[in-house]
Amino acid sequence: MAQDATVPKLNFKYWLDKAFEWGQATTLELQKDVCLHLPQLQEFLHQLYETIKHLGPTVAIQQFPLIGQLLGRLCWNPFVIGYDESQKTLMWCLCCLYSSEPQNAVELKANSWVRSLLCHLLSSSKWESNEAETSTFISALGYTSADYYCHLVKNTVTSLVTELRENQFNGLNIQESISASRVNAISIFCVPLITLPDITPLLETLLLYHGGSSKEILSSEFLEAVNEAFLMRKISLPESAVFSLWLRHLPSLEKATLHLLDQLFSIQLNSLEEVAHVMKDSLLPQAASHPAIFRIVNEIFKNALMETDGTSEVMTIIQVFTQLFLQAYQNENKQHKFPLKAYFPYHHQPLVRSLVRRPFELPTTYWSQHVKHISDMLKAIVEDTNISSLTDLFEIWFLVACFGEWLDIAAEQLLKAAVESDPVLWLLAFYYCPKNENQQRTQTMVEAQEVYNRLMMLFSCRDLSLKDLEAAVHRVTGLEQCCNQQLTTHLLTNFLLFSPGGHKIAQECIYHITEITDTSKEVYNLLIRTAYRFNHSGEENQRTVTLMNDLLQKFTLKV
Repeated sequence: MAQDATVPKLNFKYWLDKAFEWGQATTLELQKDVCLHLPQLQEFLHQLYETIKHLGPTVAIQQFPLIGQLLGRLCWNPFVIGYDESQKTLMWCLCCLYSSEPQNAVELKANSWVRSLLCHLLSSSKWESNEAETSTFISALGYTSADYYCHLVKNTVTSLVTELRENQFNGLNIQESISASRVNAISIFCVPLITLPDITPLLETLLLYHGGSSKEILSSEFLEAVNEAFLMRKISLPESAVFSLWLRHLPSLEKATLHLLDQLFSIQLNSLEEVAHVMKDSLLPQAASHPAIFRIVNEIFKNALMETDGTSEVMTIIQVFTQLFLQAYQNENKQHKFPLKAYFPYHHQPLVRSLVRRPFELPTTYWSQHVKHISDMLKAIVEDTNISSLTDLFEIWFLVACFGEWLDIAAEQLLKAAVESDPVLWLLAFYYCPKNENQQRTQTMVEAQEVYNRLMMLFSCRDLSLKDLEAAVHRVTGLEQCCNQQLTTHLLTNFLLFSPGGHKIAQECIYHITEITDTSKEVYNLLIRTAYRFNHSGEENQRTVTLMNDLLQKFTLKV
């Protein structure tokens, strides 16, 4: 035989004959003979592995044409796989026969055979079906069948984890390192076992494993299966493993983001606390601390916003995600924190730095000044420089929209503080009307200024009626005919929330506004955003908070 001439010390034919003789060791005499030979067999298997581990599947089979028969028979002998590290060595040998890039039908069939044997070695359900054949061995160990296989799986996983981690630390030693094809094979045989709790340490180790290859060494089927199991809550993984999965496999990150959007669209958004909880549970805001993940998730959100024509629900989801991302980013260790430019590489950095400042980081008395600073910078970018395309304008608008917390505060500051109204109104007009075709934004600004002036005349009145507000708005223009209903509705809603007389007529007025303008969603999302901020900052009096919560309980969306 070719193998005997190449490696005579292996005594391949002797062990092949023994494997045929033993079968599955169903008689007492055979069982005794297996047990007597187990130490020598394990040494042989180790030598065989050391011989073939650098050969590749094709060469290994050429040198040992009957290696499949030998390994196949040994894998079904319960005494062999139950002894010390024999099972692990068998698995390593099988991995050496797996072709990571099969070139023909024979290699595909061989891969299928290897996968079935690997699955068999860790699948207790298959073994338990042969309990009559293995009960003698298991009983001799003092285990029940379930206990025995549980310990066997744990020991095998521990051995594989140790091997991979030691190889990771010894990655510079090329001769001793595990080949990419074998790591790929291990990931494939994990696929049908992913939801077994005892496999989790191996999943984590594989996801965190990085070999010397520039190409992805883990099977795409494995990465997809792990991601699917994680999204369906069938497995639990450490954050570091999940983040590594999404960094190394873009389709999994995209699927996780779309899955989160589907979750949020399928529930009634009664509060942003609920939205925030679902988002945190997905781990996406935490993972977004890595710039590559943040930019991809942000791009998916941007596409979702365009596909839904900029609905307020999607915009609110994006704004909450941005707030949670900022929390995770600010909690990062300074030594490991990326610069903001890594997340927003193409934007005006002073504007980015101003937008990422959270309101609670500043005294409330400084909010108006900060809003004006944002508005002045944004106006200089939009009006005083050449925006090369509508795409560029949209990118600037989307950046500002992601930090919508400052937009809501801007609208509130108009009513609650002595502010210079022009910069604040311009900021709001840009948000609601970014393009200035046919002077549309300019006209929006004029109307908003008029509505604002009328509302401020009524702000101190404690005895207001719906007719008073209607008259104030209609002196400018009919609400249903105004240039931008959303901006006018935003100003009116804030007036009802924060003016002394607005509380009494808030519910009646909001119902009336949404009836004639079809802005139910916008008003509802404004209310839950404001309630969310107040509940977390404590900046507003309890009366306003109670009013908003009452409105949210009684407000019926016409959707």
